[in-house]
Amino acid sequence: MLKEFKQFALKGNVLDLAIAVVIGAAFGKVVSSFVADIITPPIGRLLGNIDFASLFINLSSTPVRSVAEAKAAGVPVIAYGLFLNSIFDFVIVAFALFLLVRQVNRMLPAPAAPVTTKECPRCCTMIPMNASRCPNCTSEQ
Repeated sequence: MLKEFKQFALKGNVLDLAIAVVIGAAFGKVVSSFVADIITPPIGRLLGNIDFASLFINLSSTPVRSVAEAKAAGVPVIAYGLFLNSIFDFVIVAFALFLLVRQVNRMLPAPAAPVTTKECPRCCTMIPMNASRCPNCTSEQ
């Protein structure tokens, strides 16, 4: 059983998937930092010095000044600013993957056209695949 597991774990597809997951996690951290530290601050500045990470709706009567303070105190809040940051993360990751797949598709060869003709064995002319007789020599196919 251990030998079978080793063969399974070292197959190319499993190894490739594991590498992709690790790289994806690292890419996700980079994108999250990009959104939180580079994208949302200028957008917040344009919208009147808003910090998206601090936008929330307090669902209790206990006053809190930030999402972190609410979480520490166990106060229920709707942290819609963090949700907006997550949406920005998703859009950037989706766009980056779109660009990557687009470039890979450009590098791959175009799919071969389906074969619609065949050669007649008697007269060597090309005839449709589903022909029952050759239109040139009238031989049966």
